[in-house]
Amino acid sequence: MASNSISVTPQSSQSAHALSEANWKEKASASPPVTIAGRILFSAIFIMSGFLHFSQQEIGYAAQAGVPMARLLVPASGILALLGGLSILLGYRAKLGAWLLVIFLVPVTVMMHNFWAVKDPMMAQMQMAMFLKNMTMLGGALLISQLGAGPWSVDARRRSAR
Repeated sequence: MASNSISVTPQSSQSAHALSEANWKEKASASPPVTIAGRILFSAIFIMSGFLHFSQQEIGYAAQAGVPMARLLVPASGILALLGGLSILLGYRAKLGAWLLVIFLVPVTVMMHNFWAVKDPMMAQMQMAMFLKNMTMLGGALLISQLGAGPWSVDARRRSAR
């Protein structure tokens, strides 16, 4: 009677591991045009809004929302947003740039978009949408902090030059 069990020898196990690793790398390779488009779209909001953090209107809005030392912290957050956004856009030290955006997003999301404390239902809904938008961007920044900028980036060029 024939046995239906499959015997795995160490050699075939190693071959299977090498094959699955090759398949993973093939599937994980990123399309250069898609990654550059993603970096442009992701970084645009940080670069554009980063400049606004130096305006009196933005500083006043943050102060009214209860941000302590708004005159100092709002421009400082603008610097984090600009540096992180430019880092990801160019793909230069993108993992570090992503961490700068995480440092920017966590306090801004909690302090500026605390929908749970807003009494007006329309404003609460708007703040919840902004909160969720920031949480989504936080997720993207965390992914970039682990995976990097991908192809067509300064980081990729520096790696290939080594």
